[in-house]
Amino acid sequence: MRFSRITLTNWKNFTSADVALPNRAFLIGPNASGKSNFLDAFRFLRDLAVAGGGLQRACDMRGGVSKIRCLAARKPPGVGIKVELDDDGNTWSYELVFKQRTQFPASPVVESEMVKRNGEILLSRPNDDDRRDERLLIQTALEQIYANKAFRAAADHFAKISYLHLIPQMIRDSTTFPREFDLPDMYGGHFLERIARTHERTRKAWLRRISELLKIVVPQLEKFDLQIDDRGIPHLVATYKHWRPSAGLQNETQFSDGTLRLIGLLWMLQEGAGLLLMEEPELSLHKGVISQLAPFIHKAQMRAKDSPRQVLISTHSVDLLSDSGIDASELILFQPTEAGTKLRVGAEIAEVVALMESGMSAGDAALPYTQSPDVEQMRLFEL
Repeated sequence: MRFSRITLTNWKNFTSADVALPNRAFLIGPNASGKSNFLDAFRFLRDLAVAGGGLQRACDMRGGVSKIRCLAARKPPGVGIKVELDDDGNTWSYELVFKQRTQFPASPVVESEMVKRNGEILLSRPNDDDRRDERLLIQTALEQIYANKAFRAAADHFAKISYLHLIPQMIRDSTTFPREFDLPDMYGGHFLERIARTHERTRKAWLRRISELLKIVVPQLEKFDLQIDDRGIPHLVATYKHWRPSAGLQNETQFSDGTLRLIGLLWMLQEGAGLLLMEEPELSLHKGVISQLAPFIHKAQMRAKDSPRQVLISTHSVDLLSDSGIDASELILFQPTEAGTKLRVGAEIAEVVALMESGMSAGDAALPYTQSPDVEQMRLFEL
């Protein structure tokens, strides 16, 4: 199963957005254009579907409906997310529109919810039960086990969405940050515990692959593994070449930001089979490594047993987009306007297609279309 299209209404940066989704997509655009918020729409669906989640929790985590609703929105009043999914010849669609209830107690409520399979309506809300008891509308059918039975396959796919925007300091000093174990951790606050909880045989196989790749890209590294200390706390440990063997031993508190982020990326590419959301994977990495990320990610996608794993990647990097295997149809350009950010697929922009067909890389061809027209004036500005 894979996401084939997403439509957003009044969602954060987007008053209206509708875009087809390939198996691998690169999201490119200026700062604050909505790349992270676009990915967050998928995280929102995941937060609805996972145990301990739901509409109220998902909205609270984002500051409430008022913080979710696009500032440029006028009508309609609700916030909408619609996704279409391909599943071995079958087509699913899930659409949710929610808004803030104005009566006391104020809370997010479902304005409409609809599920279709091959065009057949499996669920349409509000239904008779909702009209008899409006309190039922504070929950989506997606989050209710008894209510999502007819579309459980889609609900399970939402719950498998993965996102990790690893913050190295959260791994080095995870005890400083609040941790919630009932929802997936996205910034790495309990990344080490996540590795430690993985089945031993699987964990060793994945860490062995990571170790072999780290030996290639991290100078002097000889060995990498996970160890549990006397207090039961997991640590990443690496041995580096040194004339005194004990002096070459380091743990995660001594790893560079780039090394930690690369470890997180490599782990996530092996973990799970659902949609993977990657935010600026180039951060803290050498340009030589960055230039190899696109083909490496593609190769990892193809390891999936049934079908290629779907990956959405936000980036600002010309180096990441330098791979000749990137197609214009894999580029989604974010272009801010006064009425909200607009989305365009690279294959729909004739100039981008022509430049790439002439031999120019995706980064050189498409990134100029997403930068501020006045950015060159920055060099003239004095503090």
